[in-house]
Amino acid sequence: MCGLTMSLGRKRLLLIILLCIFIGASSVFYLIYAAVLPSFPRREVKPLVVVLRIEGPILSSDVTRAYVEEIREALRNDSMKAVVLVIDSPGGEVTQIEHIYMELLELKRVKPLVASAIRALSGGYYIAVASDYIYALPSFRVGNIGVIAQWPQAQPLSEQVLESGVYKMSGMSVLSFPMEIKVVLDNFVSAVKLGRGDRLKLPDAELRRAKVYSGVEAVSLGLVDEIGSPQRAVEKAASMAGLTEYDVVELSRGAEAAMESMRSALNSSQQAWNTLDLRALSIMNPPPAIYYLYLPPEKLEMNVERDRARDIIENVMRVGGGKSILMDASHGNRITWLELEVLAWELVRRNMTVEFVGDWRELRERLRNTTALIIALPTTSYSRGEIEDVKRFVGDGGILVLLYDPATEYSRSPEYIKAINSIANAFGMSYASGYLYNEEQHYGVYRNIYVTEFADNALTRNIGALILFTATHIRSDDYGVAWPPESTYSSQSEKPGRYSVIALSRSNGTVIAIGDVTFLTEPYCYLEDNYNLIVNLAEYMASGGRS
Repeated sequence: MCGLTMSLGRKRLLLIILLCIFIGASSVFYLIYAAVLPSFPRREVKPLVVVLRIEGPILSSDVTRAYVEEIREALRNDSMKAVVLVIDSPGGEVTQIEHIYMELLELKRVKPLVASAIRALSGGYYIAVASDYIYALPSFRVGNIGVIAQWPQAQPLSEQVLESGVYKMSGMSVLSFPMEIKVVLDNFVSAVKLGRGDRLKLPDAELRRAKVYSGVEAVSLGLVDEIGSPQRAVEKAASMAGLTEYDVVELSRGAEAAMESMRSALNSSQQAWNTLDLRALSIMNPPPAIYYLYLPPEKLEMNVERDRARDIIENVMRVGGGKSILMDASHGNRITWLELEVLAWELVRRNMTVEFVGDWRELRERLRNTTALIIALPTTSYSRGEIEDVKRFVGDGGILVLLYDPATEYSRSPEYIKAINSIANAFGMSYASGYLYNEEQHYGVYRNIYVTEFADNALTRNIGALILFTATHIRSDDYGVAWPPESTYSSQSEKPGRYSVIALSRSNGTVIAIGDVTFLTEPYCYLEDNYNLIVNLAEYMASGGRS
């Protein structure tokens, strides 16, 4: 028993000794650690300022998704205290731009957001106005607050591919499309006014003109806040976040996705977004489509020949069964039954025959027994002899109707306007280059103009208002019979004035000149009193000017 007690005592003593040794060693280690550690540098984790690059066109959901992921990463990451947008973009498809803009507004509610605009055009600027403050380079380009829209060409229906409703293919009526464009533009202008607030010095009307501004001008107008580099933008964002020490991290996955998307869609190795044009847009986003997008002027033409209704270059095409109305088809005229179907029907109802004649010698012979001659959208000028043929026809009591439209579907200035004027000038009239527009009174977009003033004659009887689509005006001494409001501008002169869009001369026979073709076609012919003008024109020709 005594031996057992001594054994337990020794074990207890051993445990106490070991515990004392452990405590002593720990104390010594702590003293050494505390003395030595301060001499080693510590790595301190600094807050971050994020640079998010937005570059190139934004035309697909994949690109938008990449940008949105970066924006949300910056929103969720607590170490990211402020964000700088470095923008070099012409914009993109409407819903993609609006999606990025709305995500940026959510980010701005939580963290400072500063933009550095290298090129912030159209939708690129839409994105920029989500930020608290905008810097720009001295020679930067900004603005172009506007919309480009594409409507699909009419497609033949198939018995093998069936759609369930009349608007299934397009999603809306062609007549409602201009109004849709107006709504989209209103959204853009509202975003600019919200983002810039009292700093903005431009009125709504000026914003909607889609001008591109540069340098100090944009600062003075309140479109941007200050001239400065992206580095200045970083410093501003850090200051707004209350940071004195910080690191900068760059996110560019979205920009890389944008460039890759465009290269893939266009099958091109070129990265510059000046390779983009309307044809490419129609491939990437089949119409109907709307864009907050800047394109250079040379990229705004489709360069696609219209279906000329099988070219109508047969010698004679007839509809009707009475007296003849002849259509010149011998000068490369870009007019088809598609444009003249409604007018032709009104003539047929009056027992007239409408004929396309593709050979001038035959047409000259037939003018002797013709009530009226229509010359529409010629592409080659008339010779002196041909002009004399027409002057003789008009002098003998015939009616000459001239039709021209400056839209690129019909005309390519200056060659085509020279062609129509080769005959119009012979009768004291001249079609003007360019087109008319009105930023105050229009149908959906600025170049769909209202015509509201009319002279009292048979051609304008029962007409209170017309809507013309990309129309030009006709110069003459005193032959004008229809005018849009005097707030209407010419794109050539850039001045408002009293521009005649319909002219009627009876000084030496009867000559009627109209500066639009679209109003003749469905469904545009049913707007306002457009159809009444078609009826009056048909009646005038059928009656030989006696209506």
